[in-house]
Amino acid sequence: MTKHYVIVGGGVAAVHAAKAIRDQDAESEISILGEEDQLPYNRIKLTKGLFTDLHSEKVLIKKEKWYRDNRISVKTSTRISSVHPDRQLVETEDGQSVSYHKLLLCMGARNRALPIEGADLNNVHTLRDMNDADRLKDSLQDGSRVAVIGGGVQGIETAWALHEAGYQVTVIEAFHRLMGRQLDEKSSQLLKDTLERSGVKVILQSGVASITGSEFVTGITMDDQSYFSCDHVVYSIGIVPNTALVNGSNILVRQGILVNEQMQTSDPHVYAAGDVAEINGHVEGLWGGAIEQGRIAGNNMAANLTVYRRAVPVTLFNAFGLSLFSIGNVDERQCDMIVCGEENGAHTLIYVKDNTITGAISWQGAAASLVYKAAVEQGITLTGIDLNGSNIVEIMAEVQTRLN
Repeated sequence: MTKHYVIVGGGVAAVHAAKAIRDQDAESEISILGEEDQLPYNRIKLTKGLFTDLHSEKVLIKKEKWYRDNRISVKTSTRISSVHPDRQLVETEDGQSVSYHKLLLCMGARNRALPIEGADLNNVHTLRDMNDADRLKDSLQDGSRVAVIGGGVQGIETAWALHEAGYQVTVIEAFHRLMGRQLDEKSSQLLKDTLERSGVKVILQSGVASITGSEFVTGITMDDQSYFSCDHVVYSIGIVPNTALVNGSNILVRQGILVNEQMQTSDPHVYAAGDVAEINGHVEGLWGGAIEQGRIAGNNMAANLTVYRRAVPVTLFNAFGLSLFSIGNVDERQCDMIVCGEENGAHTLIYVKDNTITGAISWQGAAASLVYKAAVEQGITLTGIDLNGSNIVEIMAEVQTRLN
């Protein structure tokens, strides 16, 4: 009997898992079951390319021909209502039963909801899928004033897209700096200054108490009871893994669906990858991590045992005329020293722990990030380099010679 690999969810982890399975197993049946009405697409484009044509082939992870050539069935507009590991089958909302040899759960996550009064008003938006993006764009009018709640990467990219499209934008961040997980104090201040010079208002260290309006948004009241008018709210305050599908089953869940280093759940025939998976106590929620988790899960489902190693976090930021990158662990509390200086005239920091580079931030383009990423991934030793007496250009020149 032909094996049937079933993948629930239509994100990047699902596509890379399907490719890994097909690379190992040329004969078995592979099905991707996705809720949305289109082929899997690059969700990063929802913010980076909000006002481009999100419905063109350019946003697809793989084009239709690729699935056809690899004999991978993609069933769109297919919602799974239940999973039955004891019988190795899933049931669709329209009553169909689909049996599997191995199952991969890639349901992703939803954006964390705003826990405040007024969050259910019309013109309160979040961006998680194509329909969210379409609804936001369709509701905007000339002169619309938009409050973006959340000063992380997604929030800032959304603010940039809205600003570029001609809307009045205010960014609200409860933390004391923008992109707090990716940037140091100086970089964050430079980013804030750039936004404000562009005409975007930035409010830091202040929470939102409520969104006001009777049917549609009319404004925001802050924790200090200050108020400003706006017509739309777009929020991005973190994610929550979509684990409800496995409730009541033998598949263990904490924050996400628990997996081991092979991306296998507590059921030996079921795997999980991407934003729904929790490994070593973490839900990564990163694009690069989802790709690698999907690949590892697919390999292991097809019996080519491989182990997942957490991908080095990489943020490439291009907005408001700025280019910068943040790589690896840039938490100053978790390093032994920080080397700060300039490379090619750009503010740059290297984070060092146990005499290796564990992270870097630099206001350079993506091409310059490659050597830093390789140094972190390979754990290049800095032994023999005078970190106190050398500048960053000299340090990185020596690191380059030590890379494999």
